[in-house]
Amino acid sequence: MTGDSDLEIEEAFRRAQKAHNNKAKLVASLKNRYDKLEDKTEFHEEFVRCMKYAMIIYTREPAVENVIDFVTKFAASFETPVNEDAEEEVEEEENEFLNFLFNFLLESHGASSHAVRFRVCQLVNKLLGSLSENAQIDDELCDRIHEAMLVRVTDKYPNVRIQAALAMARLQDPSNSDCPTIKAYVLLLENDSNPEVRRAVLSCIAPSASTLSKIYKRTRDVKEKVRKLAYQVLAEKVHIRALTIAQRVSLLHEGLSDSADSVKEVVKTHLLPAWLRLLQGDVLQLLHRLDVENSAETAVTTLHAIFSMATSPDDLLQNGVRLDERKLIPVDSLSCENVLYWRALCEFVKSKGNEGEELLEQLLPEAAIFAEYLYRFLKSVTGLSEEQKADMTQLEMVMTQEFVGQQLILLVGCLDTSEEGGRKRMVAVLQEILVMPNTPTSLIGLLVEKLIGILRDETQKTQMVAEIISDVREPILPISQPVDENEKRRKQVRLAEVRVQIMEAKQTLEECISCQDFSRAAELKDSISQLEELKNQLILEASQPADNIKEQRVEKSDPETLLKCLTMCAELFKQMNIKRGICPTMNALIESLILPSVSNPNPAVRNMAVICLGTSALHSKDLANTHLVLLLQITQLDEPKIRISALRALIDQLLLNGLNILQDKAAPISQAPDSPDNRNGQPEQQAEEESTVQSILKMLSEFLDSEICELRTETAEGLAKLMYCGRIVSPKLLSRLVLLWYNPVTEDDQRLRHCLGVFLQLYARASRTNQECVEESFLPTMRTLFNAPVTSPLSEVDTSNVAELFVELTRPSALVQPAAVQAVSVHDSLAVRICNEILKDVSAPEVRLYCKTLSWLEINNEPGAANSELQLLLKDILQEVKDKYSTRVIEKLCNQLNGDRSSRSASNQDTTLLTLDDNTGEVNKEEIKPKRAKRGQKKASTAKNGKKASKADLSSDESDEENVPEEPPSVRPSRRAKMAAMDKTKQDLTALMNQEANGS
Repeated sequence: MTGDSDLEIEEAFRRAQKAHNNKAKLVASLKNRYDKLEDKTEFHEEFVRCMKYAMIIYTREPAVENVIDFVTKFAASFETPVNEDAEEEVEEEENEFLNFLFNFLLESHGASSHAVRFRVCQLVNKLLGSLSENAQIDDELCDRIHEAMLVRVTDKYPNVRIQAALAMARLQDPSNSDCPTIKAYVLLLENDSNPEVRRAVLSCIAPSASTLSKIYKRTRDVKEKVRKLAYQVLAEKVHIRALTIAQRVSLLHEGLSDSADSVKEVVKTHLLPAWLRLLQGDVLQLLHRLDVENSAETAVTTLHAIFSMATSPDDLLQNGVRLDERKLIPVDSLSCENVLYWRALCEFVKSKGNEGEELLEQLLPEAAIFAEYLYRFLKSVTGLSEEQKADMTQLEMVMTQEFVGQQLILLVGCLDTSEEGGRKRMVAVLQEILVMPNTPTSLIGLLVEKLIGILRDETQKTQMVAEIISDVREPILPISQPVDENEKRRKQVRLAEVRVQIMEAKQTLEECISCQDFSRAAELKDSISQLEELKNQLILEASQPADNIKEQRVEKSDPETLLKCLTMCAELFKQMNIKRGICPTMNALIESLILPSVSNPNPAVRNMAVICLGTSALHSKDLANTHLVLLLQITQLDEPKIRISALRALIDQLLLNGLNILQDKAAPISQAPDSPDNRNGQPEQQAEEESTVQSILKMLSEFLDSEICELRTETAEGLAKLMYCGRIVSPKLLSRLVLLWYNPVTEDDQRLRHCLGVFLQLYARASRTNQECVEESFLPTMRTLFNAPVTSPLSEVDTSNVAELFVELTRPSALVQPAAVQAVSVHDSLAVRICNEILKDVSAPEVRLYCKTLSWLEINNEPGAANSELQLLLKDILQEVKDKYSTRVIEKLCNQLNGDRSSRSASNQDTTLLTLDDNTGEVNKEEIKPKRAKRGQKKASTAKNGKKASKADLSSDESDEENVPEEPPSVRPSRRAKMAAMDKTKQDLTALMNQEANGS
């Protein structure tokens, strides 16, 4: 063995396997040997020979990884800085080894061994990454590398695709819209089934106008790690101005409400701080860029996240609003951003309980002061006429005022109303605001909610709201009454008489003075004075307007007034305790206000009246029985929006009272027509009850086929609630919901898809009874799909994926509380059903799918009656069915039932298509979620046969996470345990080298 200054190649590779060896010294020693050689060919061949030992090993062994790092560092040592043209020849000599190594790797990238392909891509990735920023590569070589990696990103193995994607990071050109690397990245992001590949692409793709939307979509990825990395990339590489307002709001809304805590944390600790840094820490500027008027709740959630990261109370006070000495924002300074910040901060501090009392006192004034402040602002809100509403500038100004008013009203909930004087003043102000004619209708419900929240007596709440409704609907107004013409003529005649009397008195007075009858003259003078006063009074009355103005209550029936009254009424019914029933005051409101408004020609009034009627019916079953038919009629006859409101009211009634709502006594569970029920009542009553139930269910079933998307979604959500709560047990309706979930027509209805996806899992896991309902709905669902005509959208649904869903939903292990002892599982009875279905027509094309479904079931192989029946059915199938694949699957199943454990294990490994989460027992989202392929066709989440699925699972599990940010494990093993584990698993390449040397 030579000295370290002139190290042999094989010895260098032997030493490089050990992590404790200094690779820099090894590189320098080997480089020294290389420089002394005149003919480099032998060195190149020997170097490649030694490197091949590492390239044939696929697993991430420490010794192999050390060798790969050593090769990378040695190759990078040949790079020289870019100098003048005079040194071009020297650079060519120095780059000779790099070019040779790249050529060898590019020639090997198409090897049949996936290990070699993986190591080639890994080495290319590391070599390109080790080069300096201003490094230069021959154009032809660069193109070859590019072409090779573009091929490898479509490799079958995820690890190869990961390394190829990472290797192309420095070959992409974001400014070029036709860049093949960018196109390959986009294709992987949108279509690659392996989450680690998507993460690798996210970590190296360059944000641009064309790629930003693709990165943004990954925040909705089904995998937590991908979503987390997408938020990190957006925080570190994308400026807030590059995102639209809708994208900013969506990122914060979905990120802060994500089901994974790690995603929420990365939004709090990375995305929000990054945006604030770009805005110089100005929180109000951030709110301005979120358009808080249209996304108030998201803005509040964002502010709470920012407040939770504050280190001290002073930080909360310094970064936001500026309060005056009264602890108020001056009215002239109110804006959407600062008032929302004020409200969010007060709510956040109040949620801290006793810890935040001192800080809350610094943020809010006394209740009486705030009441006057609120009244003064809302009184200044401008009311617009129909003509003024056409002016967008004035309309935006009024909408801003309404938003600010809404936030100020919400602040009432943070005030301390324990002091009697402040509470009374606040109640009086809220009453006065509700009665004001210019109070916006959008604020009425919120004002009533805060008013009811302040009041303590239940009777007082109802009475006060009723009085306000009366004052709004019948305000005291000045009324002009015309004066009677006869009375007017009489006064004119009287005035003429007085004037004549005055003239006669004055003439008599002159005569008395001339006769020196002074006593008579004095009397006449007093009489003239009185007549003058009477004349002036009559003249004044004649000069007044002809109409007589008086104040009296006048009933208003315009749509705006009715809408305000109905809104107050609806809020009252929502806030009152449902157990108190309907009091006379409420009953009077129903008779005088709600029922007449149901037939009002204005749609908005009718809609609010239906909401009030449905809410009030929850307080009284008698009232519900009285108006149930009316609600049923409205759901079928009125405008879509009003039909949906009536449908919601009907669903609420069914959830509260059940399908037997017309009975005096409610039962907890109502059976649907297709499920067995107990008939113990009188025949006539049973027939009437069954007819009512059937009519309601028939109507709801028809709504599932409605062309009105909102009505269809509301019906599906209502039926899901009724089934989950046990009000309906109906396999037919469950089958309809499953078909609706898979139907391509509902693909764009995200609310419907999300609702049904959550419902199916929760419903099946809730109880054994629910799983039996799912089992009964299996065959009707499959028959519907098999018999769907070509023109039907259901013909595009992948039946294999549907069968997988039913198998997962009915697994005994999926139950939240599995039964301790159960003789026959749901899968056992489902297997019997499927066998009987197969035997009906053994030549049908769906027999193969049914047989495959049997192999997915968890069938109990313990001897018993059910097992014996199933074995007999399977024997009949083996005799009748001629399809080889089906026969092979049935034979495996028979061996399993006979106790062949090994066959059972192999069958499970070959045919299991869906995987359950080890921690939660839930079905993987990627697996259950129906996916759309070309022409809207739903495809199974995994391969069609078990063998392919097993390989796919294997390749998915073995993918690495190199160069992809990841959290360290939460629990670190001891050093001794780590060393013992490494000794057991590490692989030494020396044995391979020695073996070949001995063989040669």
